[in-house]
Amino acid sequence: MKEVSFSAASIISSIEEFSQQNITELYLHDKNCIEDRQMLEKLIGKVKSCCPDLFLSLPVSPKVIDHGFVKLLDGAYCSLEIDLCPVSKNGKLLFDKKMYSSKAKILNDAGIVFGFNMDFGLMKGDTFKLFRDRLDFALSLYPNHVDFAQLEGEYSAPKPTGVFSSKDIDFARGIAFACKVFYTLGRAVPWFNPVLNPLKISPSTFLADFEEWQQCNNCSFESGFDTENVLHSEVEKMQIRFLEQKYEEKNKGQFFGVVSDLVRLNGAFSRVSESGESEVVETSYNPDDLLSPYSLNISSFADNVTQEFSSTRIFATEYGIDYKIL
Repeated sequence: MKEVSFSAASIISSIEEFSQQNITELYLHDKNCIEDRQMLEKLIGKVKSCCPDLFLSLPVSPKVIDHGFVKLLDGAYCSLEIDLCPVSKNGKLLFDKKMYSSKAKILNDAGIVFGFNMDFGLMKGDTFKLFRDRLDFALSLYPNHVDFAQLEGEYSAPKPTGVFSSKDIDFARGIAFACKVFYTLGRAVPWFNPVLNPLKISPSTFLADFEEWQQCNNCSFESGFDTENVLHSEVEKMQIRFLEQKYEEKNKGQFFGVVSDLVRLNGAFSRVSESGESEVVETSYNPDDLLSPYSLNISSFADNVTQEFSSTRIFATEYGIDYKIL
């Protein structure tokens, strides 16, 4: 796999050559075009016509997202990268939740992959509480991933202020890293919110607890945990161990069988989609039930669906990923 980063203009002028150069992924970092609807439409159309199998990571402003833009993305292999940050006005940080919610709904309804880019402590007036509120809101919208440029060294470390202390910055960095590992690297988007519902805690609280767990298990930001080379199967083991602990702690252990099945079944689908190699997963419930809308309510599912121990093979076909109960 060859990964290359380009500007929009260079992609449009060179797109015909990419397939010949064995370029399989394009990461656009041209912030000049994120609100340029005409440029984005031209770029997407060019990629679809010349390199339909090319993966395109495309930064866009939420302002350009509407049903027409989503229709243009039909048939494109891409992920939209959206900055999720407040706006400073009269010394206060304002955040348009209604706008972001409506844009995320359009994307989710159309099955478009998108992620959020976030930061903490960089804008005047930011606080640890505001950061946690932003993260809670972001994860409620089912993004495929949440990225923090500060974890990659792309920004200088934020300076402590009277409302965002050095300890707050350390806590925020730990939660951001926990989110990267548990949610993004753990590919948790299909089940994260339903699994948290029975615990009755916010995503940021859950991730703060996971960050403490990481410290105790030498896989935190401070311990230098290698996120570049960790296998998804290893992150999945971490997820299951921590979730079992949290469900026991909240006296919800009777629901953990459903949770474990959901995490492992969805994880296998994700890995097969990436590798093309088949996997066999053993579950306590029928996969038809686990993959149905009923599983969105963990407690109701556990109370009303009969256990049916199953062994399921998940495999790739020319039409996508499929499964067969053995």
